[in-house]
Amino acid sequence: MLKRKFSCLFPKPQDFDPLLIESKTAATVVLMLSSPEEEVLAKACDALYKFASKGDENKATLLGLGAVEQLYKLISHEDPTVRGNAVMVLGIMASNYDVKKLLRELDVTDSLISHLVPEGIHELNIIPPLLELLKSEYPVIQLLALKTLEVISKDGEMRIMLGENKGLDCLLTILETDEFSDLHVEALAVLGNCLEDVHTLQLIQQSGGLKKLLSFVRESTIPDIQKNAAKAITKAAYDLENRNILNEEEVEKCLINLLETDNDGVKVAASQAISAMCANLASKRAFGLQGIPQLVQLLSSDNEEVKEAAVAVLVNLTAASPSNASAVAEAEGIEPLLNTLHAQRDGAIANAATVLTNLAMQEPLRVNIQNRGIMSVLAEPLRSTNSQVQSKAAFAVAVFGCDADARTELRSAGGLGPLVKLLHSKNEEVRRNACWAVMTCASDELTAGELCRLGALDVLEEINLSKCRKNNFSEAALEKLLDNNLSQKYSQMGYLSSNNIITDGFYDCGQVSYFK
Repeated sequence: MLKRKFSCLFPKPQDFDPLLIESKTAATVVLMLSSPEEEVLAKACDALYKFASKGDENKATLLGLGAVEQLYKLISHEDPTVRGNAVMVLGIMASNYDVKKLLRELDVTDSLISHLVPEGIHELNIIPPLLELLKSEYPVIQLLALKTLEVISKDGEMRIMLGENKGLDCLLTILETDEFSDLHVEALAVLGNCLEDVHTLQLIQQSGGLKKLLSFVRESTIPDIQKNAAKAITKAAYDLENRNILNEEEVEKCLINLLETDNDGVKVAASQAISAMCANLASKRAFGLQGIPQLVQLLSSDNEEVKEAAVAVLVNLTAASPSNASAVAEAEGIEPLLNTLHAQRDGAIANAATVLTNLAMQEPLRVNIQNRGIMSVLAEPLRSTNSQVQSKAAFAVAVFGCDADARTELRSAGGLGPLVKLLHSKNEEVRRNACWAVMTCASDELTAGELCRLGALDVLEEINLSKCRKNNFSEAALEKLLDNNLSQKYSQMGYLSSNNIITDGFYDCGQVSYFK
Protein backbone atom coordinates (compact mmCIF):
# COMPACT_ATOMS: atom_id res chain seq x y z
CA MET A 1 0.00 0.00 0.00
CA LEU A 2 2.81 2.38 0.90
CA LYS A 3 4.52 1.67 -2.39
CA ARG A 4 1.37 2.63 -4.30
CA LYS A 5 0.92 5.78 -2.23
CA PHE A 6 4.39 7.15 -2.92
CA SER A 7 5.00 5.75 -6.41
CA CYS A 8 3.73 8.93 -8.05
CA LEU A 9 6.51 10.93 -6.47
CA PHE A 10 9.56 9.29 -7.97
CA PRO A 11 10.67 6.77 -10.57
CA LYS A 12 10.56 3.16 -9.45
CA PRO A 13 13.39 2.49 -6.97
CA GLN A 14 16.30 0.54 -8.36
CA ASP A 15 17.18 -2.87 -6.95
CA PHE A 16 20.71 -3.45 -5.62
CA ASP A 17 22.57 -6.34 -4.13
CA PRO A 18 21.07 -6.67 -0.64
CA LEU A 19 22.89 -5.09 2.30
CA LEU A 20 21.79 -7.14 5.31
CA ILE A 21 21.78 -5.35 8.65
CA GLU A 22 20.93 -6.18 12.23
CA SER A 23 20.21 -3.86 15.12
CA LYS A 24 23.89 -3.75 16.08
CA THR A 25 24.93 -2.59 12.60
CA ALA A 26 21.97 -0.26 12.00
CA ALA A 27 23.98 2.70 13.31
CA THR A 28 26.64 2.07 10.68
CA VAL A 29 24.08 1.99 7.88
CA VAL A 30 22.49 5.21 9.12
CA LEU A 31 25.93 6.81 8.96
CA MET A 32 26.11 5.67 5.33
CA LEU A 33 23.21 8.05 4.60
CA SER A 34 25.79 10.87 4.72
CA SER A 35 27.89 9.31 1.95
CA PRO A 36 28.56 11.44 -1.16
CA GLU A 37 28.25 8.32 -3.36
CA GLU A 38 24.81 7.74 -4.87
CA GLU A 39 25.11 3.95 -5.04
CA VAL A 40 26.03 3.78 -1.35
CA LEU A 41 23.04 5.97 -0.46
CA ALA A 42 20.64 3.88 -2.52
CA LYS A 43 21.91 0.60 -1.01
CA ALA A 44 21.73 2.01 2.50
CA CYS A 45 18.12 3.09 2.00
CA ASP A 46 17.23 -0.30 0.57
CA ALA A 47 18.76 -2.04 3.58
CA LEU A 48 17.01 0.28 6.04
CA TYR A 49 13.69 -0.38 4.34
CA LYS A 50 14.05 -4.12 4.89
CA PHE A 51 15.20 -3.55 8.48
CA ALA A 52 12.29 -1.22 9.28
CA SER A 53 9.72 -3.56 7.70
CA LYS A 54 10.50 -6.26 10.30
CA GLY A 55 8.70 -4.51 13.12
CA ASP A 56 7.91 -1.43 15.16
CA GLU A 57 10.92 -1.96 17.40
CA ASN A 58 13.27 -1.61 14.46
CA LYS A 59 11.52 1.58 13.37
CA ALA A 60 11.98 3.00 16.86
CA THR A 61 15.66 2.03 16.71
CA LEU A 62 16.16 3.93 13.45
CA LEU A 63 14.31 6.92 14.90
CA GLY A 64 16.67 6.97 17.85
CA LEU A 65 19.68 6.84 15.52
CA GLY A 66 18.54 9.98 13.68
CA ALA A 67 17.63 8.15 10.45
CA VAL A 68 14.45 10.18 9.87
CA GLU A 69 16.30 13.50 9.61
CA GLN A 70 18.87 12.02 7.23
CA LEU A 71 16.20 10.42 5.06
CA TYR A 72 14.26 13.70 4.99
CA LYS A 73 17.30 15.38 3.42
CA LEU A 74 17.59 12.62 0.83
CA ILE A 75 14.06 13.07 -0.55
CA SER A 76 15.47 16.23 -2.18
CA HIS A 77 18.54 14.45 -3.57
CA GLU A 78 19.30 15.06 -7.24
CA ASP A 79 19.47 11.34 -8.02
CA PRO A 80 15.95 9.90 -8.62
CA THR A 81 16.86 6.44 -7.32
CA VAL A 82 18.15 7.85 -4.02
CA ARG A 83 15.01 9.99 -3.72
CA GLY A 84 12.74 7.02 -4.42
CA ASN A 85 14.46 4.70 -1.95
CA ALA A 86 14.49 7.38 0.77
CA VAL A 87 10.74 7.90 0.38
CA MET A 88 10.16 4.14 0.60
CA VAL A 89 11.94 4.02 3.97
CA LEU A 90 10.02 7.00 5.33
CA GLY A 91 6.81 5.41 4.08
CA ILE A 92 7.34 2.17 5.98
CA MET A 93 8.57 4.01 9.10
CA ALA A 94 5.55 6.35 9.14
CA SER A 95 3.40 3.65 10.73
CA ASN A 96 5.29 4.29 13.98
CA TYR A 97 3.58 6.98 16.06
CA ASP A 98 6.76 8.80 17.10
CA VAL A 99 8.09 8.76 13.54
CA LYS A 100 4.79 10.14 12.26
CA LYS A 101 4.96 12.92 14.84
CA LEU A 102 8.49 13.88 13.76
CA LEU A 103 7.51 13.84 10.09
CA ARG A 104 4.74 16.33 10.87
CA GLU A 105 7.23 18.58 12.66
CA LEU A 106 9.55 18.44 9.64
CA ASP A 107 6.58 19.30 7.37
CA VAL A 108 7.59 16.43 5.12
CA THR A 109 4.31 16.49 3.19
CA ASP A 110 5.04 19.78 1.43
CA SER A 111 8.48 18.51 0.45
CA LEU A 112 7.02 15.30 -0.98
CA ILE A 113 4.38 17.22 -2.94
CA SER A 114 7.01 19.55 -4.41
CA HIS A 115 8.85 16.55 -5.88
CA LEU A 116 5.94 15.03 -7.74
CA VAL A 117 7.02 13.64 -11.10
CA PRO A 118 4.55 14.13 -14.04
CA GLU A 119 5.28 10.66 -15.57
CA GLY A 120 4.26 8.98 -12.28
CA ILE A 121 1.10 11.07 -12.13
CA HIS A 122 0.05 10.42 -15.77
CA GLU A 123 -0.03 6.68 -15.18
CA LEU A 124 -2.10 6.94 -12.01
CA ASN A 125 -4.85 9.17 -13.47
CA ILE A 126 -4.62 11.12 -10.24
CA ILE A 127 -6.84 14.10 -11.11
CA PRO A 128 -10.28 12.51 -10.36
CA PRO A 129 -9.33 11.24 -6.88
CA LEU A 130 -7.71 14.59 -6.03
CA LEU A 131 -10.87 16.43 -7.01
CA GLU A 132 -12.86 14.02 -4.81
CA LEU A 133 -10.60 14.93 -1.88
CA LEU A 134 -11.67 18.57 -2.31
CA LYS A 135 -15.10 17.42 -1.08
CA SER A 136 -13.61 16.12 2.16
CA GLU A 137 -15.01 17.48 5.42
CA TYR A 138 -11.47 17.84 6.73
CA PRO A 139 -9.79 21.16 5.74
CA VAL A 140 -6.29 19.70 6.03
CA ILE A 141 -7.12 17.08 3.38
CA GLN A 142 -8.62 19.70 1.09
CA LEU A 143 -5.53 21.87 1.55
CA LEU A 144 -3.12 19.04 0.72
CA ALA A 145 -5.18 18.12 -2.34
CA LEU A 146 -4.96 21.73 -3.58
CA LYS A 147 -1.22 21.88 -2.92
CA THR A 148 -0.82 18.70 -4.93
CA LEU A 149 -2.94 20.12 -7.74
CA GLU A 150 -0.82 23.28 -7.70
CA VAL A 151 2.34 21.27 -8.34
CA ILE A 152 0.97 18.91 -10.98
CA SER A 153 -0.96 21.65 -12.82
CA LYS A 154 2.38 23.09 -13.88
CA ASP A 155 2.35 20.28 -16.44
CA GLY A 156 0.40 21.01 -19.63
CA GLU A 157 -1.22 17.56 -19.89
CA MET A 158 -2.35 17.76 -16.28
CA ARG A 159 -4.04 21.10 -16.96
CA ILE A 160 -5.94 19.54 -19.87
CA MET A 161 -7.02 16.64 -17.66
CA LEU A 162 -8.08 19.09 -14.96
CA GLY A 163 -10.35 20.86 -17.46
CA GLU A 164 -11.76 17.60 -18.81
CA ASN A 165 -12.70 16.50 -15.28
CA LYS A 166 -14.49 19.80 -14.55
CA GLY A 167 -11.78 20.74 -12.11
CA LEU A 168 -11.88 24.38 -13.17
CA ASP A 169 -15.53 24.66 -12.13
CA CYS A 170 -14.66 23.07 -8.82
CA LEU A 171 -11.87 25.57 -8.18
CA LEU A 172 -14.08 28.52 -9.07
CA THR A 173 -16.76 27.22 -6.71
CA ILE A 174 -14.20 27.20 -3.89
CA LEU A 175 -13.36 30.85 -4.63
CA GLU A 176 -17.03 31.81 -4.61
CA THR A 177 -17.67 30.15 -1.26
CA ASP A 178 -16.87 32.23 1.84
CA GLU A 179 -16.85 29.07 3.95
CA PHE A 180 -13.73 27.96 2.04
CA SER A 181 -11.82 31.22 2.56
CA ASP A 182 -8.92 29.28 4.09
CA LEU A 183 -8.49 27.49 0.72
CA HIS A 184 -8.74 30.54 -1.53
CA VAL A 185 -4.99 31.19 -1.84
CA GLU A 186 -4.20 27.62 -2.90
CA ALA A 187 -7.21 27.36 -5.24
CA LEU A 188 -6.13 30.57 -6.94
CA ALA A 189 -2.59 29.22 -7.32
CA VAL A 190 -3.94 26.21 -9.24
CA LEU A 191 -6.11 28.43 -11.45
CA GLY A 192 -3.09 30.65 -12.02
CA ASN A 193 -1.22 27.75 -13.58
CA CYS A 194 -4.23 26.99 -15.77
CA LEU A 195 -4.34 30.53 -17.16
CA GLU A 196 -1.09 29.88 -19.04
CA ASP A 197 -2.88 27.72 -21.64
CA VAL A 198 -4.87 29.52 -24.31
CA HIS A 199 -7.33 26.63 -24.56
CA THR A 200 -7.91 26.53 -20.80
CA LEU A 201 -8.22 30.30 -20.57
CA GLN A 202 -10.81 30.21 -23.35
CA LEU A 203 -12.80 27.55 -21.44
CA ILE A 204 -12.75 29.67 -18.30
CA GLN A 205 -13.81 32.74 -20.28
CA GLN A 206 -16.64 30.95 -22.10
CA SER A 207 -18.06 29.63 -18.83
CA GLY A 208 -18.02 33.11 -17.33
CA GLY A 209 -15.35 31.97 -14.90
CA LEU A 210 -12.73 34.53 -15.92
CA LYS A 211 -15.07 37.41 -15.19
CA LYS A 212 -15.85 35.86 -11.81
CA LEU A 213 -12.17 35.34 -11.11
CA LEU A 214 -11.22 38.95 -11.85
CA SER A 215 -14.18 40.18 -9.81
CA PHE A 216 -13.06 38.00 -6.91
CA VAL A 217 -9.54 39.44 -7.08
CA ARG A 218 -10.82 43.02 -7.22
CA GLU A 219 -12.96 42.50 -4.13
CA SER A 220 -10.42 40.53 -2.12
CA THR A 221 -8.42 42.25 0.61
CA ILE A 222 -6.04 39.34 1.20
CA PRO A 223 -2.53 40.23 -0.06
CA ASP A 224 -1.55 36.65 -0.94
CA ILE A 225 -4.63 36.29 -3.13
CA GLN A 226 -4.02 39.64 -4.83
CA LYS A 227 -0.35 38.89 -5.36
CA ASN A 228 -0.87 35.37 -6.71
CA ALA A 229 -3.58 36.62 -9.06
CA ALA A 230 -1.28 39.29 -10.46
CA LYS A 231 1.49 36.74 -10.92
CA ALA A 232 -0.91 34.41 -12.73
CA ILE A 233 -1.92 37.24 -15.07
CA THR A 234 1.76 37.97 -15.73
CA LYS A 235 2.42 34.37 -16.77
CA ALA A 236 -0.69 34.26 -18.93
CA ALA A 237 0.15 37.58 -20.59
CA TYR A 238 3.32 36.23 -22.18
CA ASP A 239 1.06 34.69 -24.85
CA LEU A 240 -0.48 36.91 -27.55
CA GLU A 241 -3.90 35.21 -27.57
CA ASN A 242 -4.03 35.22 -23.78
CA ARG A 243 -3.40 38.96 -23.76
CA ASN A 244 -6.28 39.48 -26.15
CA ILE A 245 -8.61 37.42 -23.95
CA LEU A 246 -7.53 39.25 -20.79
CA ASN A 247 -8.04 42.58 -22.52
CA GLU A 248 -11.56 41.56 -23.57
CA GLU A 249 -12.34 40.92 -19.91
CA GLU A 250 -10.94 44.35 -18.92
CA VAL A 251 -8.13 42.96 -16.80
CA GLU A 252 -6.65 46.47 -16.78
CA LYS A 253 -9.22 47.69 -14.21
CA CYS A 254 -8.33 44.83 -11.90
CA LEU A 255 -4.58 45.51 -12.10
CA ILE A 256 -4.92 49.26 -11.63
CA ASN A 257 -7.02 48.54 -8.55
CA LEU A 258 -4.20 46.38 -7.16
CA LEU A 259 -1.73 49.25 -7.52
CA GLU A 260 -3.69 51.10 -4.84
CA THR A 261 -3.36 48.44 -2.13
CA ASP A 262 -1.23 48.95 0.99
CA ASN A 263 0.90 45.86 0.38
CA ASP A 264 4.22 46.39 -1.41
CA GLY A 265 4.37 42.81 -2.67
CA VAL A 266 0.99 43.25 -4.36
CA LYS A 267 2.12 46.53 -5.93
CA VAL A 268 5.21 44.86 -7.38
CA ALA A 269 3.23 41.89 -8.74
CA ALA A 270 0.58 44.18 -10.24
CA SER A 271 3.24 46.35 -11.88
CA GLN A 272 4.86 43.29 -13.44
CA ALA A 273 1.49 42.15 -14.79
CA ILE A 274 0.86 45.58 -16.29
CA SER A 275 4.30 45.49 -17.94
CA ALA A 276 3.45 42.16 -19.55
CA MET A 277 0.01 43.36 -20.70
CA CYS A 278 1.54 46.47 -22.34
CA ALA A 279 2.45 44.25 -25.31
CA ASN A 280 -1.27 44.50 -26.16
CA LEU A 281 -1.83 47.96 -27.72
CA ALA A 282 -5.39 48.26 -26.44
CA SER A 283 -4.19 47.49 -22.92
CA LYS A 284 -1.35 49.96 -23.29
CA ARG A 285 -3.84 52.70 -24.19
CA ALA A 286 -6.11 51.73 -21.30
CA PHE A 287 -3.27 51.87 -18.78
CA GLY A 288 -2.20 55.21 -20.23
CA LEU A 289 -5.64 56.65 -19.61
CA GLN A 290 -6.13 55.23 -16.12
CA GLY A 291 -2.97 53.90 -14.51
CA ILE A 292 -0.16 56.43 -15.03
CA PRO A 293 -0.93 58.68 -12.01
CA GLN A 294 -0.82 55.64 -9.69
CA LEU A 295 2.47 54.46 -11.19
CA VAL A 296 4.00 57.94 -10.83
CA GLN A 297 3.05 57.90 -7.16
CA LEU A 298 4.88 54.60 -6.70
CA LEU A 299 8.12 56.24 -7.88
CA SER A 300 8.24 58.00 -4.50
CA SER A 301 7.82 54.74 -2.56
CA ASP A 302 10.27 53.97 0.26
CA ASN A 303 10.41 50.42 -1.06
CA GLU A 304 13.11 50.14 -3.73
CA GLU A 305 11.51 47.05 -5.31
CA VAL A 306 8.22 48.90 -5.75
CA LYS A 307 10.04 51.86 -7.27
CA GLU A 308 11.90 49.60 -9.71
CA ALA A 309 8.73 47.75 -10.75
CA ALA A 310 6.81 50.99 -11.32
CA VAL A 311 9.49 52.63 -13.47
CA ALA A 312 9.79 49.41 -15.52
CA VAL A 313 6.09 49.73 -16.37
CA LEU A 314 6.58 53.35 -17.42
CA VAL A 315 9.30 52.25 -19.86
CA ASN A 316 6.79 50.05 -21.67
CA LEU A 317 3.97 52.56 -21.46
CA THR A 318 5.96 55.50 -22.86
CA ALA A 319 7.82 53.60 -25.59
CA ALA A 320 6.56 54.88 -28.98
CA SER A 321 3.55 56.45 -27.26
CA PRO A 322 3.53 60.28 -27.23
CA SER A 323 0.15 60.35 -25.48
CA ASN A 324 1.39 58.21 -22.59
CA ALA A 325 4.60 60.24 -22.39
CA SER A 326 2.52 63.40 -22.09
CA ALA A 327 0.37 61.73 -19.44
CA VAL A 328 3.49 61.05 -17.34
CA ALA A 329 4.41 64.73 -17.51
CA GLU A 330 0.84 65.79 -16.70
CA ALA A 331 0.92 63.51 -13.65
CA GLU A 332 4.00 65.46 -12.51
CA GLY A 333 6.22 62.46 -13.11
CA ILE A 334 9.37 64.22 -14.34
CA GLU A 335 10.72 65.17 -10.91
CA PRO A 336 10.18 61.67 -9.41
CA LEU A 337 11.89 60.17 -12.48
CA LEU A 338 14.91 62.44 -11.97
CA ASN A 339 14.98 61.40 -8.31
CA THR A 340 14.88 57.75 -9.37
CA LEU A 341 18.24 58.27 -11.10
CA HIS A 342 19.60 58.25 -7.50
CA ALA A 343 17.84 54.97 -6.63
CA GLN A 344 19.65 52.08 -4.97
CA ARG A 345 18.73 49.51 -7.63
CA ASP A 346 20.53 49.53 -10.97
CA GLY A 347 17.37 48.43 -12.78
CA ALA A 348 15.46 51.43 -11.46
CA ILE A 349 18.21 53.85 -12.52
CA ALA A 350 18.51 52.40 -16.02
CA ASN A 351 14.75 52.40 -16.54
CA ALA A 352 14.34 55.94 -15.22
CA ALA A 353 16.91 57.14 -17.77
CA THR A 354 14.99 55.29 -20.49
CA VAL A 355 11.64 56.83 -19.54
CA LEU A 356 13.17 60.31 -19.54
CA THR A 357 14.59 59.76 -23.02
CA ASN A 358 11.20 58.47 -24.17
CA LEU A 359 9.63 61.70 -22.92
CA ALA A 360 12.36 63.76 -24.59
CA MET A 361 11.16 62.66 -28.02
CA GLN A 362 8.73 65.57 -27.64
CA GLU A 363 10.58 68.89 -27.72
CA PRO A 364 8.55 70.67 -25.00
CA LEU A 365 9.11 67.75 -22.62
CA ARG A 366 12.81 67.62 -23.48
CA VAL A 367 13.19 71.30 -22.60
CA ASN A 368 11.19 70.78 -19.40
CA ILE A 369 13.42 67.89 -18.31
CA GLN A 370 16.60 69.73 -19.29
CA ASN A 371 15.59 72.81 -17.30
CA ARG A 372 15.30 70.62 -14.21
CA GLY A 373 19.00 69.78 -14.39
CA ILE A 374 19.09 66.27 -15.85
CA MET A 375 22.68 66.56 -17.08
CA SER A 376 24.09 67.17 -13.62
CA VAL A 377 22.04 64.21 -12.33
CA LEU A 378 23.34 61.93 -15.11
CA ALA A 379 26.96 62.49 -14.08
CA GLU A 380 26.61 59.88 -11.32
CA PRO A 381 24.99 57.07 -13.40
CA LEU A 382 27.79 57.53 -15.94
CA ARG A 383 30.18 56.40 -13.19
CA SER A 384 28.18 53.21 -12.52
CA THR A 385 29.84 49.82 -12.86
CA ASN A 386 26.62 48.32 -14.23
CA SER A 387 26.68 48.10 -18.04
CA GLN A 388 22.92 48.61 -18.37
CA VAL A 389 23.06 51.81 -16.32
CA GLN A 390 26.11 52.99 -18.26
CA SER A 391 24.40 52.37 -21.59
CA LYS A 392 21.12 54.09 -20.69
CA ALA A 393 22.89 57.05 -19.07
CA ALA A 394 25.14 57.56 -22.11
CA PHE A 395 22.11 57.36 -24.39
CA ALA A 396 20.36 60.00 -22.28
CA VAL A 397 23.40 62.27 -22.61
CA ALA A 398 23.22 61.79 -26.38
CA VAL A 399 19.55 62.80 -26.38
CA PHE A 400 19.83 65.82 -24.10
CA GLY A 401 23.30 66.94 -25.21
CA CYS A 402 21.96 68.64 -28.33
CA ASP A 403 21.50 71.84 -26.30
CA ALA A 404 24.49 74.10 -25.50
CA ASP A 405 23.29 74.80 -21.94
CA ALA A 406 22.91 71.08 -21.30
CA ARG A 407 26.48 70.46 -22.46
CA THR A 408 27.75 73.22 -20.19
CA GLU A 409 25.85 71.66 -17.29
CA LEU A 410 27.38 68.23 -17.93
CA ARG A 411 30.85 69.76 -18.22
CA SER A 412 30.40 71.65 -14.95
CA ALA A 413 29.12 68.53 -13.18
CA GLY A 414 32.25 66.58 -14.17
CA GLY A 415 30.33 64.22 -16.41
CA LEU A 416 32.67 64.32 -19.40
CA GLY A 417 35.41 62.31 -17.69
CA PRO A 418 33.18 59.29 -16.90
CA LEU A 419 31.73 59.54 -20.42
CA VAL A 420 35.20 59.30 -22.01
CA LYS A 421 35.97 56.29 -19.79
CA LEU A 422 32.93 54.51 -21.23
CA LEU A 423 34.59 54.64 -24.66
CA HIS A 424 36.94 51.94 -23.33
CA SER A 425 34.01 49.62 -22.48
CA LYS A 426 34.09 46.07 -23.78
CA ASN A 427 30.30 46.13 -23.93
CA GLU A 428 29.28 46.97 -27.50
CA GLU A 429 26.08 48.80 -26.55
CA VAL A 430 27.83 50.90 -23.90
CA ARG A 431 30.64 51.79 -26.30
CA ARG A 432 28.22 52.67 -29.09
CA ASN A 433 26.08 54.93 -26.89
CA ALA A 434 29.17 56.56 -25.39
CA CYS A 435 30.40 57.36 -28.93
CA TRP A 436 26.98 58.77 -29.74
CA ALA A 437 27.05 60.95 -26.62
CA VAL A 438 30.57 62.21 -27.40
CA MET A 439 29.47 63.07 -30.95
CA THR A 440 26.56 65.09 -29.56
CA CYS A 441 28.59 66.80 -26.85
CA ALA A 442 31.40 67.75 -29.26
CA SER A 443 29.08 70.25 -30.94
CA ASP A 444 30.80 73.27 -29.40
CA GLU A 445 34.46 74.26 -29.08
CA LEU A 446 34.61 74.36 -25.28
CA THR A 447 33.17 70.88 -24.81
CA ALA A 448 35.13 69.45 -27.75
CA GLY A 449 38.35 70.87 -26.33
CA GLU A 450 37.61 69.38 -22.90
CA LEU A 451 36.84 65.98 -24.42
CA CYS A 452 40.15 66.09 -26.32
CA ARG A 453 41.98 67.02 -23.11
CA LEU A 454 40.38 64.00 -21.40
CA GLY A 455 41.71 61.70 -24.13
CA ALA A 456 38.57 61.13 -26.20
CA LEU A 457 40.41 61.77 -29.46
CA ASP A 458 43.03 59.10 -28.84
CA VAL A 459 40.45 56.54 -27.75
CA LEU A 460 38.23 57.18 -30.77
CA GLU A 461 41.19 56.85 -33.14
CA GLU A 462 42.04 53.54 -31.50
CA ILE A 463 38.42 52.34 -31.77
CA ASN A 464 38.22 53.28 -35.43
CA LEU A 465 41.33 51.23 -36.20
CA SER A 466 39.57 48.11 -34.93
CA LYS A 467 37.13 46.38 -37.27
CA CYS A 468 35.23 44.78 -34.39
CA ARG A 469 35.06 47.82 -32.09
CA LYS A 470 34.32 50.71 -34.41
CA ASN A 471 30.78 51.82 -35.24
CA ASN A 472 29.08 54.60 -37.16
CA PHE A 473 29.04 56.84 -34.12
CA SER A 474 32.74 56.38 -33.35
CA GLU A 475 33.66 57.67 -36.78
CA ALA A 476 31.17 60.55 -36.57
CA ALA A 477 32.34 61.43 -33.05
CA LEU A 478 35.96 61.69 -34.17
CA GLU A 479 34.99 63.89 -37.08
CA LYS A 480 32.86 66.15 -34.85
CA LEU A 481 35.64 66.48 -32.28
CA LEU A 482 38.10 67.62 -34.93
CA ASP A 483 35.63 69.96 -36.63
CA ASN A 484 35.16 71.79 -33.35
CA ASN A 485 38.83 71.76 -32.46
CA LEU A 486 40.42 73.05 -35.68
CA SER A 487 43.89 73.51 -34.25
CA GLN A 488 43.91 69.83 -33.30
CA LYS A 489 42.46 68.85 -36.67
CA TYR A 490 45.07 70.78 -38.63
CA SER A 491 47.79 69.32 -36.45
CA GLN A 492 46.62 65.75 -37.05
CA MET A 493 45.28 65.90 -40.59
CA GLY A 494 47.47 68.60 -42.10
CA TYR A 495 44.45 70.28 -43.71
CA LEU A 496 41.10 71.89 -42.98
CA SER A 497 37.85 71.28 -44.85
CA SER A 498 36.11 74.04 -46.82
CA ASN A 499 33.40 74.22 -44.17
CA ASN A 500 35.88 74.66 -41.32
CA ILE A 501 35.78 78.37 -40.39
CA ILE A 502 38.80 79.67 -38.48
CA THR A 503 37.93 82.02 -35.60
CA ASP A 504 40.00 83.84 -33.02
CA GLY A 505 42.14 81.40 -31.07
CA PHE A 506 43.22 79.15 -33.95
CA TYR A 507 46.91 78.36 -33.97
CA ASP A 508 49.20 76.07 -35.95
CA CYS A 509 51.01 73.87 -33.49
CA GLY A 510 52.69 71.89 -36.21
CA GLN A 511 51.69 68.57 -37.68
CA VAL A 512 51.75 65.57 -35.44
CA SER A 513 54.75 63.37 -36.18
CA TYR A 514 54.13 59.69 -35.85
CA PHE A 515 57.69 58.65 -36.80
CA LYS A 516 61.12 59.85 -35.67
